[in-house]
Amino acid sequence: MSNKQARPVQAERIPLKARKVSFAWEDTPLHWVPGDPFTTHTINVLHLLLPAGERWFVHVYKQALPLIKDDQLREDVIGFIGQEAMHSQAHDEVLPHLREQGLDPTPYTAQVDWFFEKLLGDRTLPPGRARRWWLLERIALIAAIEHYTAFLGDWVLNAAELDRRGADPTMLDLLRWHGAEEVEHRSVAFDLFEHVDGDYRRRVRTWALAFAALMFLWQRGARFFMEHDPTLVDGRASFREFYRSGRRGTLPATGALLKSIPRYLSRAYHPSQEGSTAQAVAYLASSPAALAAEKAEHDA
Repeated sequence: MSNKQARPVQAERIPLKARKVSFAWEDTPLHWVPGDPFTTHTINVLHLLLPAGERWFVHVYKQALPLIKDDQLREDVIGFIGQEAMHSQAHDEVLPHLREQGLDPTPYTAQVDWFFEKLLGDRTLPPGRARRWWLLERIALIAAIEHYTAFLGDWVLNAAELDRRGADPTMLDLLRWHGAEEVEHRSVAFDLFEHVDGDYRRRVRTWALAFAALMFLWQRGARFFMEHDPTLVDGRASFREFYRSGRRGTLPATGALLKSIPRYLSRAYHPSQEGSTAQAVAYLASSPAALAAEKAEHDA
């Protein structure tokens, strides 16, 4: 059963470009949200999940390019690939800083690498229906995951409580630059899924897998960080603390996260209904890292 949706109006679409940002981490403290290791480490899970996950996005989308018959969508997907490759690199560069602070993420990142490279990686399948089915499954999975990356991007752009609590400005810029680009390209993955398939049953099935996997990997990563933080005697991560942090505004609210589920599963869903392109573009026009990248490109 197909569930074809209208694409966004042309006025909402903007050219996607990869911004070659860089960040200096030497002044970023271990607990970059002062006095709040739980929030720090829950968000730090992004640095463990995203490098492997976004490399996987790029790999799958390069395979999907021959299926695209729409020139505008092809341009969007190529822009998406460039942005996701840059996101992967930027988060990967945080890992040496974590090691220097006594947090070696290698045992956890090895599991994440296995998940994306082996469990969701290419399979030895005969050409034809089987190979196409596996590609469509992964395209649908990415659409579901991108629903949540856009949700998180919109959240961090509006997470004023992190500023009030004195969160490290470099880390905030990384998160908000990335979040703004996730909002900026939030429709691409869903538009690609609709273009090549659009089957509603596949959308629901892959959402369930994506949501369960993200929740499992995220709580596992937060527990890993809390248990291995050299400054904590008995560091623990719990859903109760996640809920409390959401109430405080330092993490996404549990209620908002749950309400995002029926929106994605609605037959009338389109990602353009989520977040604000204008807000994302405004942040990218003021981000220190994005401005430095633009200047470096102009001077080159």
